[in-house]
Amino acid sequence: MAAASATAAVFFGTTRTPCFHRADASKRFLQPFKAEAVSDVGFVTSQLSGVRISYDMSSQLPSISTPSLPALQPIVARRICPFTGKKANRANKISFSAHKTKKLQFVNLQYKRVWWEAGKRFLKLRLSTKALKTIEKNGIDVVAKKAGIDLRKL
Repeated sequence: MAAASATAAVFFGTTRTPCFHRADASKRFLQPFKAEAVSDVGFVTSQLSGVRISYDMSSQLPSISTPSLPALQPIVARRICPFTGKKANRANKISFSAHKTKKLQFVNLQYKRVWWEAGKRFLKLRLSTKALKTIEKNGIDVVAKKAGIDLRKL
């Protein structure tokens, strides 16, 4: 490696040594973990996730302990129609030069209040326009039963 970089330096007319040495980079990552701020307290607790990171001087490695409570996951509405099962399609966006980049074609999901005759009330649903046409044609009871959705729980 050094011979190749020396020949490259001679070839390009420079006498400087290259600024990046692979041996120096590997030594940098193999040095032991140093934590001067942690040694005073003994542990650090993350304010966001509650993870406690303690530093044991005898083993020279940090240990991580998580709280016993399960982490809360954010509730995110997925872009899937519950009645038809339609979801985003992966497609190519093709430019004028025929360069292809990946893109997602999302489902046309709409929030819609639909009258449920058997329950004598409105249901606020997030469904695709294709499902809305199917509900208008066949009725919400038939479409929900086929999709396996219990309308009483909505």
